Amino acid sequence: MELLKEKIKEVGIVVSDEVIKLDAILNHAIDPVLTTAMGREFARRFAEDKITKVVTIESSGIPIAFAAAQELNVPLVFARRKKTLNTATDTYCERVPSFTKGMVTDIMVAKEFLHESDRVLLIDDFIANGDAAKGLIRIIQRSGATLVGVGIAVEKSFQAGGRSIREQGIRVESLVRIASLANGAIRFE
Repeated sequence: MELLKEKIKEVGIVVSDEVIKLDAILNHAIDPVLTTAMGREFARRFAEDKITKVVTIESSGIPIAFAAAQELNVPLVFARRKKTLNTATDTYCERVPSFTKGMVTDIMVAKEFLHESDRVLLIDDFIANGDAAKGLIRIIQRSGATLVGVGIAVEKSFQAGGRSIREQGIRVESLVRIASLANGAIRFE
């Protein structure tokens, strides 16, 4: 997706050989035009798959997932990272490490929002090692829903996340694949 590549070149800050900061468009501030275009592109790629729900993890995945859900005209469900006083008691829960945050969190989805009849598209902003996506995949599988595929805005293909999910036979569609961040330079596939 050329528009996303151009924005990454414009605002991306390479923090290390493994980390790129995209706060200006994905993780802190949202570019509505870009986000809408990403949602439209995911909807186009999965248009024939009879999606009934889009699922993501709070918080950075929500805007892109919302744009895709709106374009597909289906509900959006997001996994919560924190339990609150009004969190449903009957949930699917998985413990997942976060590469970027450097910590382990629980992700939860209320059972009332995922059903065996659902055809689910998982959307997320980044994939590095893929632990968060794998946790959400396990939740979707435990619900009995059909996982149609995974849509990732930015895949760091030099890390194993996308590859390991593809090796499970799951369709992964990445809008942009970064091959390297070595020497402070962003190199796309």
